[in-house]
Amino acid sequence: MPELHITDDAAADALLTDNPLALLIGMLLDQQIAMETAFTGPLKIEQRTGSMDAAAIAAYDPDALASVFKETPAVHRFPGSMAARVQSLCQALVDDWGGDAAALWTEGDPDGATVLKRLKALPGFGEQKAKIFLALLGKQYGFTGEGWREASAPYGEDGSFRSVADITSPESLTKVREFKRAAKAAVKG
Repeated sequence: MPELHITDDAAADALLTDNPLALLIGMLLDQQIAMETAFTGPLKIEQRTGSMDAAAIAAYDPDALASVFKETPAVHRFPGSMAARVQSLCQALVDDWGGDAAALWTEGDPDGATVLKRLKALPGFGEQKAKIFLALLGKQYGFTGEGWREASAPYGEDGSFRSVADITSPESLTKVREFKRAAKAAVKG
């Protein structure tokens, strides 16, 4: 499997590469904060709780987990609500996937449309977030399920710089930021 280079933090990127749950949680946290901050969140959680395991996080005391998210530097700018959301995600993985995040894209050799449907069923994953994560799986995480590019459109488009799915270096991060800035300007304009 290729190494991910999303955060510019070697330890955080190694965790994202090696732990599918960490990658899924990073995607969940990727809202209303910088992408790198979101995707370094799983490393902060692991360092502060001692675990990056769905069952352990699901069973963690909710108030204690919220405190973990509030420690400086905070995991997210909305630590309480995002701690609850991460815990809900982990509980759903325990209930529906035996605690195995990778089962979402490996169990039963699913195609792209099936993985998209599975992702959209998770707490905190709407259409756009699910498509971006599917594109990330296909572009960088070795997922080869039939039709993944179509199911993740437009994020699966080859050669695009639309989302975290396209970040492989500091240069590509800059291109994604420029794309997002232009898109926001177009909406406002």
